[in-house]
Amino acid sequence: MHEQPQPDSTALRVALWRALHVLADPAPHVFEDTWGLRLAAPEEGWRERGDMEPTFTKPFRASIVARARFLEDLLLEHAQRGVSQYVILGAGLDTFAQRHADSGSKLTVFEIDRPGPQQWKQRRLTELGLKIPPWLRFVPVDFEAGDAWWAELKSAGFDAKRPAVVASTGVSMYLTRDAVAARLRHIGTLAPGSTLAMTFLLPLELADPQIRPGLERALQGARASGTPFISFFTPTEIIAMALDAGLSEARHVSADALAQRYFAGRTDGLRPPSGAEEMLVASI
Repeated sequence: MHEQPQPDSTALRVALWRALHVLADPAPHVFEDTWGLRLAAPEEGWRERGDMEPTFTKPFRASIVARARFLEDLLLEHAQRGVSQYVILGAGLDTFAQRHADSGSKLTVFEIDRPGPQQWKQRRLTELGLKIPPWLRFVPVDFEAGDAWWAELKSAGFDAKRPAVVASTGVSMYLTRDAVAARLRHIGTLAPGSTLAMTFLLPLELADPQIRPGLERALQGARASGTPFISFFTPTEIIAMALDAGLSEARHVSADALAQRYFAGRTDGLRPPSGAEEMLVASI
């Protein structure tokens, strides 16, 4: 008897943290997404779980919603300039298509993820009575088996001659440096006007001391689940890697910059932590 496909535990946690921001944090909300909660359909009492405890998860929750808000602001800005392709590497429980159901006239969205989790997500969308629009393309890729994501993306209708926004959040730490460099080289061949937004983890010794226990717990949990964190980068290293891969411009967007942009004036202590997950933005 075959087991039903399941989503990645990390993707589920991220979806619940996005919802927890709306449910537990006071307005104004940096990013509003409860669609992931509907997809995840956790058991009753999920908010009492240790990995959902509001105080402990506050900095990590803030980091998740900060990167999501920044990424969608970036995407919508480029869409207004005429960019019409959006590629999500490691899509997980991304809900852009559900929250922006009118985007079909402007964007084709390509969600790349492992076949099992992607099958689960499509089943959940059907169970929720949501139709999958023709402008949303699911691209199943088994990275561990060596599937060529670039070829699969083109087979799904991606036009490498037209610019795109490519998002890769919460992925690079699971890949070797060689694999990260290979992805950057592929992205470096995209049409001029394309943009990459990718998160990366700083080495643990550079993290804010207040969140190091949480990061160490995350590292232990990832290792125990068979998906250890492999790669860490300083901003200088990741920018150099992007430029070496053929991208013409690359810049580091720090968690502190996101805090200033989206969390200024808050009195609840919610802000992304310094020195943990940072962002690379690069263009072709």
